[in-house]
Amino acid sequence: MGLIERDDGWRLPDWLWEKIEPLLPPPPPHPLGCHRARIPDRRVMDAILLVLRTGMQWNALAATGICNSSTAHRRFQEWERAGVFHEIWRRGLLDYDAAVGIDWAWLAADGAMTKAPLGGPETGPNPTDRGKRGRNVRFSARRGGCRSGWHATAPTATTTSS
Repeated sequence: MGLIERDDGWRLPDWLWEKIEPLLPPPPPHPLGCHRARIPDRRVMDAILLVLRTGMQWNALAATGICNSSTAHRRFQEWERAGVFHEIWRRGLLDYDAAVGIDWAWLAADGAMTKAPLGGPETGPNPTDRGKRGRNVRFSARRGGCRSGWHATAPTATTTSS
């Protein structure tokens, strides 16, 4: 028995499962024609949604007792390739739009662009660099600075020593 022994409020409700189940593709045939009984799709979907909601690692599913991590991850990949999660999202938006209404004129997106911490040379050059060389002289009034004595040219990432 795992950590989760009863319905803890994180499981799919019956009304939602009835909408999701028809979206799932049929199971692929086993290459040898025989295999162990397949873990029910609803249990696997509960496990996948637990991982997605909590951010826990796939391998931590073993402690929950819902299903093993390899089954959940394999089905997640199968269902993602089949477009199941995209269709769930699309239908959810349409249902919400019908019930409450979505102001489609106002949308927002969020994102981040940072270096890959372990990317190495395979990541390629920074897309904002454009291969520039030398000093950025946008702020320099003239080579020696301006008349007030304030030197306006700040060193930048593209500055090289002469």
